[in-house]
Amino acid sequence: MKKILVALAAAGLGLSGVLAASPAAGAPQGPEHAPPAPAPQWTQCEGLPTGVECTKIEVPLDYGRPKGEKIKIAVSRRKATDTAHYQGAILFNPGGPGGSGLAYPAVMQTRLGPALAAQYDLIGFDPRGVGSSEPSLSCDPNFADPVRPDYVPANITEELAWAQRSQKYAQACGRIYGDMLRNMTTVDAANDMDQIRKALGQEQISYVGYSYGTYLGATYATLFPNRVRRLVLDSIVNPSRVWYEANIDQNHAFEGRAKDFFAWIATYDSTYHLGTTGDEVEKAFYAARAKLKDTPAEGRVGPDEFDDTYLAGGYLKSRWPLLANALSRYLTAGEAAPLLAAYGTYGDSSGDDNTFAVYSAVECSDAAWPRDWPRWHRDMWQSYRAAPFLSWGNAWFNAQCAFWPVRAAHEQRVDGRAVKNALFFQDTKDAATPYEGGAEMHRRFPNSRLVVMDGGGNHGLTGRGDACIDDAWKAYLTDGTLPASRPGPDLHCAPFADPVPPARAAALNAAPTQIDDWVPGER
Repeated sequence: MKKILVALAAAGLGLSGVLAASPAAGAPQGPEHAPPAPAPQWTQCEGLPTGVECTKIEVPLDYGRPKGEKIKIAVSRRKATDTAHYQGAILFNPGGPGGSGLAYPAVMQTRLGPALAAQYDLIGFDPRGVGSSEPSLSCDPNFADPVRPDYVPANITEELAWAQRSQKYAQACGRIYGDMLRNMTTVDAANDMDQIRKALGQEQISYVGYSYGTYLGATYATLFPNRVRRLVLDSIVNPSRVWYEANIDQNHAFEGRAKDFFAWIATYDSTYHLGTTGDEVEKAFYAARAKLKDTPAEGRVGPDEFDDTYLAGGYLKSRWPLLANALSRYLTAGEAAPLLAAYGTYGDSSGDDNTFAVYSAVECSDAAWPRDWPRWHRDMWQSYRAAPFLSWGNAWFNAQCAFWPVRAAHEQRVDGRAVKNALFFQDTKDAATPYEGGAEMHRRFPNSRLVVMDGGGNHGLTGRGDACIDDAWKAYLTDGTLPASRPGPDLHCAPFADPVPPARAAALNAAPTQIDDWVPGER
């Protein structure tokens, strides 16, 4: 460890020079201190289907200074048409943090079905800093451009070079946004949600949140329990592990999904020719990664871009055939085109870092992160030894938090005891938000029900066409019906079937296992 400290000093990695602490996450809340925004003016949203309207709502940058500087939150709406059964406004958040929600009024009309969707004002929004909200954060648009240095450092020099890269990103965010970074917490976003509620003229709102959106929804419900009508959380963040520990948990969960993927490929060796066992396929996978490190495909897909592409399979198993085919064609036929196409679909985040900038601003500010690199060094190598698929890639997706230019807020404790009802969904093999998050959130909301899909491995369950999941979801949003309360999970649902390679599926006339390729909170 002494060698690490010496190398840190030589690399110029200062870890203590930060701005003053952010205000506590329990700082004064918007509805009590900020005047209501004027009635919004709605116009047809550019680029969205007819009938989806957009507006921008002014909110305080700092809820501790409600009469100070303002920012704008972009909001979209599809108004209810079934006025006889009107149920008010329902807000949606896709997760991230950093995901845009403006398209959700159109998306959810399909997912809910036209009859149920017609009973609600469907509300999407871009949280502060995201997309069409003002300002929209961007610290270094080219940070993710290929080909980047290998995520897995070969030695301490390479490791500290990546740490310096992360430090420079954090410094760029500080130079551009300064004090705004003090006001990018989940608590700030929850206060914005209540300003949206007031601007809509609603006494209460319903909410559906996915992935990080579950933490945002739970935070809102903690701060404003009497404003919650119905609360749906799908693929749930563990409120006890925010955020450093949560990322280490992800490493191990994604390792399990990677091994499931390799085993699935092995069952179709006659199609993919990568091995008849999961271990053989795993060796082929890492051989491809090593080959790409030596010679990136088309000068664009190196080892990091490869990792980012195949991470997508850990979110949704219906992607496995496309990813397996790309790996097979690259290794068995020397064809790079399918791999390039898979990267373009699932792994390419070059040229625009808005999502990453907001992700950083929120997660680095919500809760304390280790500020000493020796701690990261120890923890990440320990994680890598057991979970090589994601550990170092995940480390560099979050390492800017070790150098973030504002100290984290005091973490807001999630407490749902005052919420009258809620419905939660969780898959036991979810890699992005591992199962224990759903169980812990269920414990913190004693009036909630937990619906579990056993062993499906997907991230985001509602609206994918599974009758067990969707019947419970729609019944709750229709009239508040909840599954019967039982010890532990309240309702168990069978998993989606594993996918079948396209040629085999055609021969068997097999139906698709999911209705789309959308995944919440995917980075």
